[in-house]
Amino acid sequence: MLDRTFIRENLSFVQERLKTKSFELDREEFLRLDQEERSVRGKWEELRALRNRTSDEIAELKKKGEDASQKIEQMKQVSARIKELDDQLKKLEGHINEFLAVIPNLPHESVPVGLDESFNTVTREVGAPPHFDFPVRDHVDLGVNLGILDLERASKVAGARFTNYYGAGALLERALISFMLDIHIREHGYLEILPPFMANRASFFGTGNLPKFEADLFHVDGTDYFLVPTAEVPVTNVFAGEILSEEDLPINFVANTPCFRSEAGSHGKDTRGLIRQHQFNKVELVTFCKPEDSYKQLGELTSHAEEILRRLEIPYRVVTLSTGDMSFSSAKTYDLEAWIPSQNTYRELSSCSNFEDFQARRANIRYKPSAGKRTRFVHTLNGSGLAVGRTWVAIVENFQQADGSVIIPEALRPYTYGMEQVTRESFVLR
Repeated sequence: MLDRTFIRENLSFVQERLKTKSFELDREEFLRLDQEERSVRGKWEELRALRNRTSDEIAELKKKGEDASQKIEQMKQVSARIKELDDQLKKLEGHINEFLAVIPNLPHESVPVGLDESFNTVTREVGAPPHFDFPVRDHVDLGVNLGILDLERASKVAGARFTNYYGAGALLERALISFMLDIHIREHGYLEILPPFMANRASFFGTGNLPKFEADLFHVDGTDYFLVPTAEVPVTNVFAGEILSEEDLPINFVANTPCFRSEAGSHGKDTRGLIRQHQFNKVELVTFCKPEDSYKQLGELTSHAEEILRRLEIPYRVVTLSTGDMSFSSAKTYDLEAWIPSQNTYRELSSCSNFEDFQARRANIRYKPSAGKRTRFVHTLNGSGLAVGRTWVAIVENFQQADGSVIIPEALRPYTYGMEQVTRESFVLR
């Protein structure tokens, strides 16, 4: 959530920056709500100060044995008026919070300005796409022919956009999760957390998923819970409402969870295969840090996600998202996109974002500086390290062989019991 004082003092700047995210700030409505709340609050504070002064006067009169009944009667009327103003303030604050809740974060000044993904900029490319001297097959054909992927039976159980993995397919998914976690924990220094796979409405508000994007979520009927679309939601809210110590920052978490997304509005997009599923696994990186460190942390977090792709020898590129392609809560985002041979293009496996203090304000996550009395909001960051299903796709397609088998990247083999190649004979459902 944006700071209301900052909006008031920089209204034209905020309005122009929000336009780059295709959001039109209702300037007049903001000023009306802001001025009305400040006016009522001013009267409320004046009457409270009057009541405090008069209370002292009443106490002094009583001490002297003099009559204080007139002042006491006046204060009854003042207290009643304070109660009225208090009720007005609560209503006005509710309206202001509703107004602020749907305003996206401001993009950082270094973010390329543009309406959509066509304005994204490629920061770097790592590795060359493989050359095949045989017809390239996609991961669905490869997986089905190898007997390790089954979309048809999964749809019978749950519907479209779900899958069953068998044998080496399931092993490859599990191996990827363990590989990613080990690298991030043992080498990058993240603390593993296994959070709930459901979270309440307040948590989704904290990360910016609610109230605007409820259609993208799976709600658990009869409860306040939603299934998590990413571990970002439960992990970011671990410290909701808390004040951290500066000495404890940065705090870096890594979590592996299933993710659940309704994919509202994505009809017709990536309906074949694993690119866009209702349920998928993802290893998530979440960081809490001091404001002055957050862009350094963004670079480090991105490099940690990249390291997984480098070790798996998957060709990829890093893309800086434009203002029009960024998420609601992000101030700056780098996407990591892996080469997908069957599509002859790069596809996103990870988004690494700095939210600055946007989420921290919504979730009220602060820290106490070692020098100074005032608390400050932390900056939060997260990134996929990586989306497991899409990494599975990238491996199967980039390492496919002419006979339909798939070579397992060398770095992953300690997690596949030494298996070097997936063939039709590898743990097949008969």
